[in-house]
Amino acid sequence: MNATLLAELHCQLRGCTRCAAAGFAIQGPPIVSGPATARLMLVGQAPGKVEVEETQRPFSGAAGARLFRWLPHAGWEEAAFRAQCYMTSITKCFPGPNRSGRGDRAPSRQEQALCAEWLQAEIALIDPAVIVAVGALAIARFLGPGRALVDVVGIRFEIDGRAVIPLPHPSGASAWIQQPAHQALIRRALAHLAAASWG
Repeated sequence: MNATLLAELHCQLRGCTRCAAAGFAIQGPPIVSGPATARLMLVGQAPGKVEVEETQRPFSGAAGARLFRWLPHAGWEEAAFRAQCYMTSITKCFPGPNRSGRGDRAPSRQEQALCAEWLQAEIALIDPAVIVAVGALAIARFLGPGRALVDVVGIRFEIDGRAVIPLPHPSGASAWIQQPAHQALIRRALAHLAAASWG
């Protein structure tokens, strides 16, 4: 039954025109994947160019390659993770490139608000036991704004009966993830994810 409801939700999502109507130059289609039975939900920032133009799968560009180098430390190989876990984002369509030429543009607060109902519906339907919040926008969605990565990565939070495990965005443009002290926090977060996934 939930699989049918999720398919209906995805159909409605593909027909969404809210951001386009508000004048945002986003690029679709919306990118989400995973089963309605998922116990774990991963929430990122937004799809990238590769996801939209080539693969139609979340986290399948360079940032995804790094993410899937991290996840085996939590007991997850890529194929199993994609098959068993639900992957989505704060906004579902590609927001376009950053004006600086480095990386993708971060979705605006208005875009996040226009898309918020979709994520709420996904969480309500799937009801995951574990949420992995990847990157600052996703972390702010679950933990509130203004939280520094160093204060939340490596900690397991309990929110609304769910484990919430923050991870930094695995973008190659991020200097944060290159620092040894921060890499230790990432390893701690992955240990929490392993315990939440398999414990």
